[in-house]
Amino acid sequence: MNFEYIKTARKVICIGRNYAAHIKELNNKVPKQPFFFLKPTSSIITPISADYPCKQLPDKSSFNGFNSDGSNPGNILIPNGTIVHHETELAVVMDKYVSNELSTSISNENVWDYIRGVSLALDLTARNVQDEAKKKGLPWSIGKGFDTFLPISGYIPKETLLKTTKSADLQNSFRLKCYVNGELRQDGTTDLMLNPLPKIIQHISTMITLEPGDIVLTGTPSGVGEIHNGDVIVTELFLNDVKLTDMKYDCKERPGPYKYIET
Repeated sequence: MNFEYIKTARKVICIGRNYAAHIKELNNKVPKQPFFFLKPTSSIITPISADYPCKQLPDKSSFNGFNSDGSNPGNILIPNGTIVHHETELAVVMDKYVSNELSTSISNENVWDYIRGVSLALDLTARNVQDEAKKKGLPWSIGKGFDTFLPISGYIPKETLLKTTKSADLQNSFRLKCYVNGELRQDGTTDLMLNPLPKIIQHISTMITLEPGDIVLTGTPSGVGEIHNGDVIVTELFLNDVKLTDMKYDCKERPGPYKYIET
């Protein structure tokens, strides 16, 4: 697996409420236009395997930088007092600068000219922390940005995608699945996105320039749910019926002094 792309990501931008059924299950309102939030790169972890053993961290640390190859193999760490939900998502990796007026040139026909490839991601959310922030008009940053709250797979280049399918419509050809302790929780296809990739890239880049290497998470289908210390989470990405990649993570208790207390 290639994790080098992680080292070039200057920012991670996440589109919220991009699947109607997910909006409904959380009793949210459909936004009038796309909205997004940021996750810090320090929240990224990559899967543990024989080739990528769990990274040894300083005592009681939860992040200590990336390996030279871009990997950061580790477990999902559940902060004390938080209710953590899984949200599996298609991530796209930008290949070019898209800024301001240039965004108007992005279309269904040329959007993949601006995308380097894709990966599979989990946007983990401390739901009780987020809900409190939303209720009080405070930022969501803590609820989305804890260490280990962005498990992500190796990078799948655009060329591999084009060889894998004869369909010209990559946008609508992906399928996402997520299992917790063997139970299928999420199973959704990207044709259900309210805002497709061209609109996502257009919208973000009118306000914040997208740079080569930036990672954009595109929203989660319905079926999100809680994960706990001791759980095992597996998520899969398909292109039509071909599995592109999968990830497996163990959930552990986060070390350190943090405990959720109302702000």
